[in-house]
Amino acid sequence: MRKIFTAVTAAAFALSAAACNTVEGAGEDLQSASNEVEEEI
Repeated sequence: MRKIFTAVTAAAFALSAAACNTVEGAGEDLQSASNEVEEEI
């Protein structure tokens, strides 16, 4: 039972870390795009 709990906890941690990286990357992409538009104006 303890091994299952450890595996589930590790999987949840990995998924949450991946989600944070994805959201952070998307935010950086939007920031970069807005900077490009701002320079053109």
